[in-house]
Amino acid sequence: MKPYAFGVDMGGTTIKLGFFRKDGALIEKWEIPTRTENHGANLLTDIALAVLSKLAEKGIKTSDVEGIGMGVPGAVYNDGFVKPCANLNQWGGFDVATELSTLCKMPVKVVNDADAAALGEMKFGGGRGHKNVVFVTLGTGVGGGIIVDGKLVTGVHGAGGEIGHMKVKSGEVSMCGCGKKGCLEQYASATGIVRNTKLYLEQSGIESTLRQFDTLTCKNIFDCAKEGDIVAVNQVDEMTHMLGKALSNISCVVDPEVFVIGGGVSRAGDIIIENVKKYFLLYAFPATEDVDITLAKLGNDAGIYGCFTVVSD
Repeated sequence: MKPYAFGVDMGGTTIKLGFFRKDGALIEKWEIPTRTENHGANLLTDIALAVLSKLAEKGIKTSDVEGIGMGVPGAVYNDGFVKPCANLNQWGGFDVATELSTLCKMPVKVVNDADAAALGEMKFGGGRGHKNVVFVTLGTGVGGGIIVDGKLVTGVHGAGGEIGHMKVKSGEVSMCGCGKKGCLEQYASATGIVRNTKLYLEQSGIESTLRQFDTLTCKNIFDCAKEGDIVAVNQVDEMTHMLGKALSNISCVVDPEVFVIGGGVSRAGDIIIENVKKYFLLYAFPATEDVDITLAKLGNDAGIYGCFTVVSD
């Protein structure tokens, strides 16, 4: 492998970039704005400029760079073709890897952003030391990445690991962003737990400290649950119930060594892990019960580490 590589994690607000040595040491990380106007027409030129400017600043030639690993918030085919990404104003629908490679004059590999984070956590974070890992990211939505024997499971349509759209509840009347009903994302995401808690407060007369917040957040709910608020405890229990059930279903299919829970919601910490373990064991097929469930360790850097892994392995 050549001495250097880049990891690029595209988000809806910012693009995170990491410049790495071949041993995985992070030399520098920085961010640039995600310019989604005109369907993201400037995104690849912005990334190319950021990468090439960094090399010029360091006095390093493109021939010394193994390549650029890039994570995008959408489905990716194995040939680098990216489907239009809703969070990037429908940017995509073309061979992203080839176009960025042409701009930067170096190899480019593109993966789904949750898959990239899964690789990062497997190699450098909460899944380190394991080759069979399921990464779950709990944020505005619910994403995931599945790794079996050290390799990503992406599926024929690039949708492998979209665990947020696993159906976990019948009778749901509200619609998920995907157009279906009863998805895990409707209960285990930050958006979902806030929505469900507001609905519960509207429909019940139970006293709760949650009623004091003008703008209720996911953090409010977990903080109040830790203080013993009955409504908050109930809602966290419901959220972790759905997540534990979903992980038990996943374990029947891929039988991982570890589930790694990341994303902004995971900052609530042990209250999530303890409750999810309880419900996982309630539903799990006995042969799959011996699995670790742990918190992610890389935070917002998981994506750039995983993107580096894509071009370094």
